[in-house]
Amino acid sequence: MKDIIRVFQIAFTYIGTIVGAGFATGREILQFFTQYGHWATLTIILATGLFIWLGTKILMISRRIGAKSFEDLNKFLFGAKSGSWISVFMFIILLGVNSIMLAGAGSVFMEHLNIGYQTGLFVTMIGAYFILRKGIQSIMTMNSLVVPMMITLSVAVISQTIQSPGATRFLTLTTDQSLPAAWLAPLLYTAFNLVLAMPVLVPLGNQTEKTTVVKWGGILGGAGVGFMLMAAHFALSAQMPGIAQFEIPMGSIAAHLGWFVQMIYLILIFLEIFSTFVANIYGITLQVQQWTSWSSRTISFGIMLFCYFFSQFGFSSLLSLLYPIFGALCLLWVLRLTLFGSPLTNPK
Repeated sequence: MKDIIRVFQIAFTYIGTIVGAGFATGREILQFFTQYGHWATLTIILATGLFIWLGTKILMISRRIGAKSFEDLNKFLFGAKSGSWISVFMFIILLGVNSIMLAGAGSVFMEHLNIGYQTGLFVTMIGAYFILRKGIQSIMTMNSLVVPMMITLSVAVISQTIQSPGATRFLTLTTDQSLPAAWLAPLLYTAFNLVLAMPVLVPLGNQTEKTTVVKWGGILGGAGVGFMLMAAHFALSAQMPGIAQFEIPMGSIAAHLGWFVQMIYLILIFLEIFSTFVANIYGITLQVQQWTSWSSRTISFGIMLFCYFFSQFGFSSLLSLLYPIFGALCLLWVLRLTLFGSPLTNPK
């Protein structure tokens, strides 16, 4: 029973790290999948397979080599010198992503809770600072509570969408985008999000004793991400193209389930953004501690202050500009991980 609980904790933490600002709000799914019409269903299946395979590989390799930070894994994959440079590059990526997460939290407060954007930023940062004092266990506990509720609401959104006139649009939706762009999108999306999840998956794999627990946690986590991707795409397709105008499109879809469910969904969107923000700050802090002699609290505070200044640019503008660029640059890393060998056949 203890192993089963640990499997689900790993899976939920994996899902919770991926389901951040862009995913939970629906902007990310519109950007990388739904805008490509009926092709998105197939590309989501491809992305799901990659999340299962490569996410599990990150966990397994990290456990095998005892990696304490993402730099340890990079050095193992690329060598000491190249791994160090790649880690610096990833550090910059993660700072940009955390700024997007923080901006997403501010957008939830402003657009749907009628509370100031700056208030949302400060609430997120203060809450993150206190949770970070508890370490990886608090991150796992938080995701073990939030992710099951998100999955439950994804099922509710599917049930509501099935009854709508546009329920079959995910199979027939047309697009002006090119076919090569449609099939490149899931590769970019998976590459970026695996790099995003790596600072959390590396210590998670390292701190888990049993190989089978790590393996099944990765498999269930990747499958869970795929399910939530497909559920969101199914709902968004039924509301296209009008839904694309909203900063938080999934929040608008939840409004069709009633005011009470909408408020719960919006709170959960914020919690998912918050949990990803906390997890990323934790992973970056571990990395900076290897580079400096600063305390973890000082590092975390400095990182959040940096993210606060960059979050002033807004959520959707940062998302549309930075995510595709980050994904393209992360393809090299994912290609190396793909060619490294399979942890599922070599679990030692």
